[in-house]
Formats: sequence, C-alpha cells, structure tokens
Amino acid sequence: MLVSPSGPTRPERVARGIELLTGWGLRPVLAPNVYARHGYLAGTDALRAADLNTAFADPEIRGVICTRGGYGAQRVVDAIDMATVRRDPKVVAGFSDITALQLALWRGVRLAGVHGPGAAWRDERTPLASAESLHAALTTTAPVTVRAVPTEETFGVRVPGRAVGRLLGGNLCLVVASLGTPDMPDLTGAVLLLEDVQEPPYKVDRMLTQLRRAGALDGLAGVAVGQFSDCADGWPIGVADVLTERLGDLGVPVLGGLPIGHGPGQLTVPVGTRATLDAAAGTLTVTAAVR
Repeated sequence: MLVSPSGPTRPERVARGIELLTGWGLRPVLAPNVYARHGYLAGTDALRAADLNTAFADPEIRGVICTRGGYGAQRVVDAIDMATVRRDPKVVAGFSDITALQLALWRGVRLAGVHGPGAAWRDERTPLASAESLHAALTTTAPVTVRAVPTEETFGVRVPGRAVGRLLGGNLCLVVASLGTPDMPDLTGAVLLLEDVQEPPYKVDRMLTQLRRAGALDGLAGVAVGQFSDCADGWPIGVADVLTERLGDLGVPVLGGLPIGHGPGQLTVPVGTRATLDAAAGTLTVTAAVR
C-alpha cells in the first residue's frame, strides 16, 4: 500500500512510481488519504495515522511504501497499533522523514525496514540503477551491497577497519530528533547510517555534537556515511570536513561516499538488519529486510 505519513505528494510523481511497481509484478494500492493535504502535512495527524494502521491491519497488504518524506511522521508514530504490526509484520520503505517511522517500528516491534526512494518517483534523481536497487531490496532475500563512489562529496570521509553490526539510523536530522524519545535506538554494537540534505556544515556539526554529548555514539561498531546533498554554505569548511572531524575520532571504522540519501543515483539498503562495513574495500553489505 502507498501511504503518505509525512508531507503532501504530487499525483503525477506517484503515477510514475505506480508504473514502476506494476512493471515489477506488484499490485500497488493507494491508501484512502494518500493525496490529502493539511498545510505542510499530507492530511491531519488522524488521517495519516489511520492510513498506516489500515495498511498494517489488512492481510492482503504485504508491504508499505511511503510516497515521500518531508515532515510529519513523528507526529503520528505514537498512534501506530504496534500489536497489529507485530501480528503481521510488513516491510516499510522510504527515507528522509520516514526515518522517524522506521525508528518507531524498530523500537516497538523490532521491524526491519528499507531505506530507499519513495513512490513519488523522480527519474532525474532516481535513474534505472536506483529503481533496480529498490526492486531488489523489496522482492529478494539476497544481501544488498553498496559501494562507495569516488564522485560523492563524502567519499573522503573514511577511517580504516571492518565493522559488523545491525544497521540503524538514516536521516541525521531525524536521528537527532529522536533523542529524548523512546524511539532513539541503543546504538551499542550497531553500524550507524547517516545522510542528510540542505543542512549547512555548521548544522551537521551541531547535530553530531549533540549525539556525542548525549552519549548516543558510545559503543558504536562503525559509521556508514551516505549522501549529504546541497549542504554547502559560504564558509570555507565543507560538510565532508565536518564529518571527518566529528566522526573520525570515535575509534571505529567509518565509510563515506555511499550513494544512499537525497542525491542523484540514490540506492536502497535495509535498516534494522545485520551489516558488514569494510572501509578498505569501500563496501557496505546488509542482509535483507524481507523474508
């Protein structure tokens, strides 16, 4: 089922997503309020929560694909019927603001998710490789391997080593926003995935510093750094410099340059499953979220 737990979406972009999903042999169903609008939200909190609970309760629905991110998922996660999710677990796909939903589902029922493009598809940002990556993560049980790309701005963010642990995280802003809530995961022994968009370096610094001061990064196994897109500002320090400084002294392997996030060629990875990060090989390998 296609749902909009966060910001409002555009029907023409969802139409392209439906075309792709149908071509994969899937049968996309629109949630009743998928195109609702309420200011910067895709409908009121009650409507967005109702669509999520409808999807989780319907035995005919085998997966939940969010149309887009934006803002609003944190406002509805406490209304999710976790008992229903536990009885019939379904993979939830999305990224950006959907990190809040995936963190809540991990807290509530240890549900693994898929960090990848939403159904409001944009071919100019998510070309064939992006579609193939999402398809594989949704429909096969094979592990997913993502390789660091030299053209990514964060490619130079690297600390040698190999880390094995559960991949948790996603969008940096939403990880930080979960601090002080029940949804902030215990990252002990985990590989932390981080990506973001349109956050200047000083704000990335502030968020990483907050995570450090809160003790949230204590005991990490490693850090997988995805795309930090459109993050430049007028200062002579770049986002890769900030990431290197604030992550490089944690004493764990760090791998940047992963095409995971808001940038062109975005690829898909499971979250909540076991991952192996190999900084020397430049690879992140993650076990499947689907069964």
